[in-house]
Amino acid sequence: MIEYIKGEITGLNPAAAVIETAAGIAYRLSITLPTYAALEGKERGKLFVHENIREDAWTLYGFAEERERELFRALIGVSGVGAATAVIILSSLQGDELAAVITAGDAKRLKSIKGIGAKTAERIIVDLRDKLKTDVDIASLPFATTKRPEAYDETIAALVMLGFERKASEKTVSAIFDADPAIKVEAAIRKALSML
Repeated sequence: MIEYIKGEITGLNPAAAVIETAAGIAYRLSITLPTYAALEGKERGKLFVHENIREDAWTLYGFAEERERELFRALIGVSGVGAATAVIILSSLQGDELAAVITAGDAKRLKSIKGIGAKTAERIIVDLRDKLKTDVDIASLPFATTKRPEAYDETIAALVMLGFERKASEKTVSAIFDADPAIKVEAAIRKALSML
């Protein structure tokens, strides 16, 4: 089992990172937006790994922090929440923000995330409320923060890589950039996730 991968970042976009190790082996890992933000602009990186092995695929998921990997593993342990959905959840709500939403029982906030219906939101809250620990007050959390500037095309590419249709993504991203031409990529993707 792979615990973490450390090396040169040879490829990076909001949905995936490629890290080449000292042995010359390059690994492609699916990532969340917080991990993308943590790696952007760096030449080297270290990602904590979760392996998803099936008959037809072996997928690696990478996380800049162990806490995020723990949350990912907790989410995929909930019936009806797959790895792709867990990545979208963690891209929409980061770390303690997600833990606070769950412990507060804020199903409405969870339902605002693409692919999360009322039953799944309630199941996540029931299954994880007592397992997640947080000292963060939900009212103190900024729910739409971002740090990274990126282009319109990269936002669309990230949404397509996350599984959304290109046409719907282009329409949504166009509306977002029309309203705020200076919006940064992470904020644009978050906004799009709640609109698609």
